[in-house]
Amino acid sequence: MARRTGAREGRVPWARAGLRWVHLILGGALLMPYFFLAEVVVGVWSGRGNVFGSTPLTLASYGLSLPLAAVTGVFGLVRPMSAGAVRALCGVPGERLAEGPARSWAARGRTSAWWTLHLGVGAAISGMSLAVPPMAVVLIVLPFVSRLRETPLGLGWFSTGAAPYLAPLLGTGLLGGLVLCAAGAGSLLARTAPVLLGPTGADRLAAAEERAADLAVRNRLARELHDAVGHALSAVTLQAVAARRVLDSDPAFVREALAAIEDTTRRTVGELDAVLGLLRDGDPARPDAAPAPTLAADLDGLLTRTRAAGTAVTAHQEPGPAGNWARLPAIASREAYRIVQEGLSNALRHGTGPVELWIAVRDEGDGTGSTDRELEITMTNPPIRPPGPADGHGPRTTGGRGLQGAAERATLLGGHVEAGPHRGLWRLRAVLPLGGGSR
Repeated sequence: MARRTGAREGRVPWARAGLRWVHLILGGALLMPYFFLAEVVVGVWSGRGNVFGSTPLTLASYGLSLPLAAVTGVFGLVRPMSAGAVRALCGVPGERLAEGPARSWAARGRTSAWWTLHLGVGAAISGMSLAVPPMAVVLIVLPFVSRLRETPLGLGWFSTGAAPYLAPLLGTGLLGGLVLCAAGAGSLLARTAPVLLGPTGADRLAAAEERAADLAVRNRLARELHDAVGHALSAVTLQAVAARRVLDSDPAFVREALAAIEDTTRRTVGELDAVLGLLRDGDPARPDAAPAPTLAADLDGLLTRTRAAGTAVTAHQEPGPAGNWARLPAIASREAYRIVQEGLSNALRHGTGPVELWIAVRDEGDGTGSTDRELEITMTNPPIRPPGPADGHGPRTTGGRGLQGAAERATLLGGHVEAGPHRGLWRLRAVLPLGGGSR
């Protein structure tokens, strides 16, 4: 097994060299349209219909074809096509090559330089690959075929003495030179590709922005799942525990708890369906999926379900000049509902007493005569343990994913969230700017 593996590894460099040779031949083939156009121009300029009989004119056509190729190399799609060929045939790791079309003119210029280099070097190696092998074969068999020495191929100087027997050495040298030239050219292109086809600063910035946007979407979906499902599980668990404890003594409370569990799970399934619809690429949420809950439409139900879980909640609502919560901006109403939901979830999981909730719209003057409006949410409840000595088992002073998600929601609106011990209680306070007026 070890011997076979070693043999396979020994063949890898040759296989890679062969693929790079194919890449060079591909470059030569791509140069042919430019070469034929240049051949016509040179033929008209020189007054000769066919330039292939003249080496200087052929080289002039080759030289003219390179600027023509450079002009077309600035097109945006040249870079992804070239990068794909390099990745497949030259053995260059994909992360060292840029993705997508070239956007800036600097990237287009580098791509044009690569395109010209690939086609120019590829054409030279292609020409050598067509001309050298037949010539080398003739030289190798020349000592054994006397009639070849008599043909008008310019081989007459091999016809006397020991010269015919030197021809195979020359032919073998030509083949070896071709292999070395092809290997060197392939290695040159492989080393140059990351420099000319690698990502620019603008490409890295665009990729970073794309990753940031993707992470933002993921974080948003994670917040929605955590807030909807996490709160529902906490509420349903506590409702079931409370119902079990009074199953025989208070049937009315049990019926109320079961109804709350049913309502909570039904709403949560609808919210989960809406979030999962966003996860499917190109598959929006079903028309019958539950809309996102808002402070205006769903706050009363949230408070009712929380109370049914056995936690007393006293709500103080001050709509202020806005008149009612329906006048709030839709996005602020949605995010405020989720923040209140997270605060109640924490109270259910970690609190030991009643919850006091204040929601109010405040007018904040900036000293210039204009007034900004803010939605302020404050929630307090006793912590799981009263403050005590710093023994590492006191009340929680930092939040988990839920409080982090609440802070992110407030930050998106330009607000902020504070959570921590306050006068012997656990307090959550959120401020969400509403601008100069409600929409």
